[in-house]
Amino acid sequence: MSGRVVVVGSLNQDLVVNLERMPLSGETVFGDDLERHAGGKGLNQAVAAARLGAAVSMVGSISADSAGDFLMKVVNEEGIDATHIARVDGLSGTAVIEVERSGANRIVVIPGANAKVNADQVRAALEAIPDIAVVLTQGEVPADAVHAAMATGRARGARTILNPSPVQDYSDEIYDLVDIAVPNEHEIELITGRPAPTAAEATAAARRLAERGAGTVVVTRGANGSVWSTLTRSGSAGSFTVRAVDTVAAGDAFCGVLAAAIAEGRSLSEALRWGSAAGALAATRAGAVPSLPRRDEVEELVNIDH
Repeated sequence: MSGRVVVVGSLNQDLVVNLERMPLSGETVFGDDLERHAGGKGLNQAVAAARLGAAVSMVGSISADSAGDFLMKVVNEEGIDATHIARVDGLSGTAVIEVERSGANRIVVIPGANAKVNADQVRAALEAIPDIAVVLTQGEVPADAVHAAMATGRARGARTILNPSPVQDYSDEIYDLVDIAVPNEHEIELITGRPAPTAAEATAAARRLAERGAGTVVVTRGANGSVWSTLTRSGSAGSFTVRAVDTVAAGDAFCGVLAAAIAEGRSLSEALRWGSAAGALAATRAGAVPSLPRRDEVEELVNIDH
């Protein structure tokens, strides 16, 4: 491994309700069961990168509550450096997730401690962590923390990756600092105003975001793979056929493994393929962190389907 992946992002306890179908507005339905998992886009992506074999540091905030203790235990068990995870007042981040039997999901996130991640904390952490190859962040922490992650990562000579999920009102100044942006087809439409239901339209929307400053824009399209564009080039990456059980962390698996693959010196096309395999495997299992695959599983799928 040539360098470290630093993930600046959220840590949540996920309360997962499994049910036959989502309720309509005003409707009451029965759930099958209730589970608690570790999650949050930041933690999911950090675990995905660590399970691929990357050295990973996490920058974020949790509270001094039982949920925070639970999340810190997971971080330590996964071998992730927790030096720069702060303990703050209030509640730890929480997500309430409804998962249909089809695998479709709906998520409500209560930021809690994640809303207290700030630019000074992020800058201090990134200036202290040695041998950074990739800095990865998402939209579940405040925009000033995202900007600090991209700016300080760029100053440290790292590759910068932004997963703008959920979408915030990022300035072009932030996109100018992003080497790789990874929105999904819904997020790219929110960011650019261009619908992206087809590969051609998603590529055009990706090009539009590249024109705003992002170096390479990768649009993930679920079972339809992904497309990417720079100002001058574009391409696509295929998907892997699996039976989806729960798609909650599939996008996070993609991003974390993409970052880890880039940190170990793989090309973008290779990294996208590894990310796609990880996302597909994550969709075959329930939960967020519990669904994230390990390197041998990803490697096997990449080689079998080559």
